[in-house]
Amino acid sequence: MSVLSAPYMHDEAAAFAHVEAMLWPEGPVCPHCGVVDRAYRLEGVRTKPSKKNPEGKERHGLWKCRECRGQFTVRKGTIFEESHLPLHLWLQAIHLMVSSKKGISSHQLHRVLGITYKSAWFLTHRIRECMRQGDFTPFGSGGGTVEVDETFIGKEREKPAKARGAHHKMKMMTLVDRDTRCAKSVVVDDLKRDTFKRVIEENMSR
Repeated sequence: MSVLSAPYMHDEAAAFAHVEAMLWPEGPVCPHCGVVDRAYRLEGVRTKPSKKNPEGKERHGLWKCRECRGQFTVRKGTIFEESHLPLHLWLQAIHLMVSSKKGISSHQLHRVLGITYKSAWFLTHRIRECMRQGDFTPFGSGGGTVEVDETFIGKEREKPAKARGAHHKMKMMTLVDRDTRCAKSVVVDDLKRDTFKRVIEENMSR
């Protein structure tokens, strides 16, 4: 059976139960005071009525801590926090991104999930940030070699009819640490010496 046909990929209550089982194996953890397994579930709570939802939407996975009396869900403190997208769509997006051999673009995700491109872009960036490896150690720490180069990608503005070169494209600068094999790309406004110097000083060990 396909993973995408699992209940937690389509049902919001099942999605919350699935994430809670992974993040809270010993019981709900209050993000406000840190107390474990001292919260009770709030059933039947709904959001305020709106034009789209006259009766309000049911708030799945809502808990209340017996110690600090604060309310919370398993979204708190995770990449799902402050997102209006259903949790089951998040799980679908994560599965599609990590299981696609050649990756998946925000455009393709917006078509597959039936959400706006803006929401798909938000999803992909949060998920990629969550999967990012390594710490914030500057490139070249310990005297290692760092390669720096620039390139042109995409299209920043329309190219004039008789113009030559790649000045109409977006300018990107990439640093590669030979020892750690980590790379970082930065979009820059121009290819001037001072711009390069600023990016290098911010990311490379002295």
